[in-house]
Amino acid sequence: MGASSAVSLVRFGVGTSNNELRLKKWTRRLLWFDTRKRFSCCADMLAPIRQSEERRFEQKTSAHGAGIKPSSSAMPFASPKSRFVSKQEKFYPRCTPRLTGPQSRDTPPKRDTGIANEKDWGIDLLNENVNESGINEDGSTWFRESGQDLGENGYRCRWTRMGGRSHDASSEWTETWWEKSDWTGYKELGVEKSGKNVEGDSWWETWQEVLHQDEWSNLARIERSAQKQAKSGTENAGWYEKWWEKYDAKGWTEKGAHKYGRLNEQSWWEKWGEHYDGRGSVLKWTDKWAETELGTKWGDKWEEKFFSGIGSRQGETWHVSPNSDRWSRTWGEEHFGNGKVHKYGKSTTGESWDIVVDEETYYEAEPHYGWADVVGDSTQLLSIQPRERPPGVYPNLEFGPSPPPEPDQPQ
Repeated sequence: MGASSAVSLVRFGVGTSNNELRLKKWTRRLLWFDTRKRFSCCADMLAPIRQSEERRFEQKTSAHGAGIKPSSSAMPFASPKSRFVSKQEKFYPRCTPRLTGPQSRDTPPKRDTGIANEKDWGIDLLNENVNESGINEDGSTWFRESGQDLGENGYRCRWTRMGGRSHDASSEWTETWWEKSDWTGYKELGVEKSGKNVEGDSWWETWQEVLHQDEWSNLARIERSAQKQAKSGTENAGWYEKWWEKYDAKGWTEKGAHKYGRLNEQSWWEKWGEHYDGRGSVLKWTDKWAETELGTKWGDKWEEKFFSGIGSRQGETWHVSPNSDRWSRTWGEEHFGNGKVHKYGKSTTGESWDIVVDEETYYEAEPHYGWADVVGDSTQLLSIQPRERPPGVYPNLEFGPSPPPEPDQPQ
């Protein structure tokens, strides 16, 4: 698909997926590396688990599914006042290079920010080979270099790498930009950055955007991904996130994320996924859990599947005490497509329900942010120019022997 025709697609409204809304609420106070707030964490998911098992069970129904109505009094993780922050004054003095030096990019990634658009990175590759460095007035150093690598099948990678270091090497940063292309129509835009500060805090982040032809459907596909991680230099704390989005020209869409975090004696994990087949079928799921070094564990998961107004939702909230006592509550819904919904559930403390109610079925058969949106936000990717192909030379297309893997399922 040509870049001009792709960009001319009518864009629909850009939105946020249901899972992202759920997860933003769940992690709204997991603020790491925030320049305005201290390092703290709290999760709404703890509320229904930490409450007494005798508390009144309330069902929650909303546009996003069914589950357990959370209490407003969530129990936060205990956390001492931390210095694990990213105030600019904590980093080595920002590079103040002479006219030719790169601007410092010494800020760590932020949690739960998903996948950035290409315009947010400001990727600006140099057209010539460069290899230069310098020393700033404060004694810090900088470097910048660029070039291109060539390979078979018209492969070309243009890249720019830059970085800086304080005078005593206690803090530093590096960042690399690249664009790749070949004669099959493959195009890639990417960034990788890393750094550390004087307190020992370190981070790493990578971002990629890819256009290629799917080998099974022969449709154009755009894929975006991001990985981010950070580690404290002053306490046992750190986090990691992996995000991905995949789109094709017929509406097939897949989105997901895997997350992990640790603060001293407490750790937590989170996974979620969304899959739209472009023909009305949708699968969404979330699985999140946490534990302490004392042996306490708790979690919550749910899944929904729908097609043509018929489908199901089900989930579980659970808790395990240090002495291995387990509590859980499971629930489910069957939507028949005729205004009737079968709701059922039970808990280990004797709760149970099994009813049929008159209720409208709501779910989203199409993603808020889809193919037309990602095409409109990928103009720099689509504008990558491949090497000129000599007359009579054709790209080598090699397809794999096996079908594509099934979408991620909850663990």
